[in-house]
Amino acid sequence: MARDDLFAPAPQNTTAMPASELPPAHVPLAARLRPRKLDEYVGQDHLLAPGQLLRRAIEADRIQSLIFYGPPGTGKTSLAQIIANQTRCKFERLSGVESNVADMRAVLAAASNRLANKGQPTILFIDEIHRFSKSQQDVLLPDVESGVVRLIGATTHNPFFFVNSPLVSRSQIFELRPLTEADLTALLERALQDAERGLGHLKIKADAVALAHLARLADGDARKALNSLEIAALTTPPGDDGFIHIDLAVAEQSIQKKAIVYDGDGDAHYDTISAFIKSMRGSDPDAALYWLAKMIHAGEDPRFITRRIVICAAEDVGLADPMALVLAQAAHQAAEFIGWPEARIPLAEATIYIATAAKSNSSIVSIDAALADVRSGRTLAVPEHLRDAHYAGAQRLGHGAGYQYSHDHSDHFVPQDYLTEARRYYEPTEQGVEKKIKERLEKWRALRVAAKK
Repeated sequence: MARDDLFAPAPQNTTAMPASELPPAHVPLAARLRPRKLDEYVGQDHLLAPGQLLRRAIEADRIQSLIFYGPPGTGKTSLAQIIANQTRCKFERLSGVESNVADMRAVLAAASNRLANKGQPTILFIDEIHRFSKSQQDVLLPDVESGVVRLIGATTHNPFFFVNSPLVSRSQIFELRPLTEADLTALLERALQDAERGLGHLKIKADAVALAHLARLADGDARKALNSLEIAALTTPPGDDGFIHIDLAVAEQSIQKKAIVYDGDGDAHYDTISAFIKSMRGSDPDAALYWLAKMIHAGEDPRFITRRIVICAAEDVGLADPMALVLAQAAHQAAEFIGWPEARIPLAEATIYIATAAKSNSSIVSIDAALADVRSGRTLAVPEHLRDAHYAGAQRLGHGAGYQYSHDHSDHFVPQDYLTEARRYYEPTEQGVEKKIKERLEKWRALRVAAKK
């Protein structure tokens, strides 16, 4: 449901309380340390460094419709909070998970009345806007276009795929990047020093190597880094000196497995497979193995990976090394048969083979050229001597007359026409096995030309 103000104290007749008024023990460290102003914000220098467009717009209170897009824990909601603290607009919040069309219409109607009666504009923040259906997003469009509300959407999914095009075209898109290890380390150190909102009221000694471990395994996610630090601080008993000692062993237990940012239907999914294919095409087995490992670690469907390996074998290796396609298909069958974790072995074998094989894209270039001719040009008739002559009456029609059987001739080749017009699509390279194919084909093509003279 919409609330009258995103960050104002809750009314007295409700049990809900904002994070700032709850006892610290009941509020996660990541929530307590949300930045209240731009100077407290960590990371996203490409958007918020002095002089950058977004920073200037926030400081001047000239916010138009925005969409913040990036992985979890990169500061999308925190930016909305900073805007709420600095703007003179009314601030309303909806959730793509919890809110419905009735909530949206109520907020939009109130915003329209407020603008008409008080002249006060409204900023509408929608968390996880990609969760709204197309029809729900359409409800927003008239009021966004007319200026009744200024939209701020936050999403972990690419808005160009998951947000309606009319909303995207009326909004500025800002992509937030994963925080660097240096950013996260600075944030962890601030949490240890802040006695009001952080852990500074506790006697804690944290080793630099422990903080570096938390920053590295958080993988750019500030929330995960802070939550892990809080777990370490609250579950480690003080030593004889009265201090809680967070060493590397404690840090490893607190964060455990690294969380890979990987969605099954979004950017991480398609960006990673794209990097995997391009690394094999670019003959870099080490890079290809890294992207393969990332997909394996994230639990990707092995069939999704092997389908791309098969395609790459045909498209990028092709006839330079025909065994690549054979091995790719074998890896597909093996992975489907044995499953994870052993499937990683044939997948790695196929990946390395394709990445290190000679490369030729002549197969896809030639078939696409032929397809372009079929689509755009006149359809060629089958020559009479190539037509089927195996049915009664075919000879009376002249079908098959004059056809020469290749195996009856030396080298199992005879120059004859197989198209009614001369066409040339396949141009072999000199890569790998295809070099020998090129030599044979040039000889045959020369014989066909000579036979017509």
